[in-house]
Amino acid sequence: MSGTEKAKAQAEQAKGKTKEAMGRMAGNERMTAEGRADQAKGNARRTKDDIKDNRRH
Repeated sequence: MSGTEKAKAQAEQAKGKTKEAMGRMAGNERMTAEGRADQAKGNARRTKDDIKDNRRH
């Protein structure tokens, strides 16, 4: 996984965790769901890049 792709995945996961926490604190279910979705996108990005790396080796 390239450094930039890894950083993007981690940033997306962190953004999602923050958004989810803020949604829970505010009692906003939509924001909580959006945070979970952002985390899932970060996880998917990381998984995709891990698969690409494994195919190269």
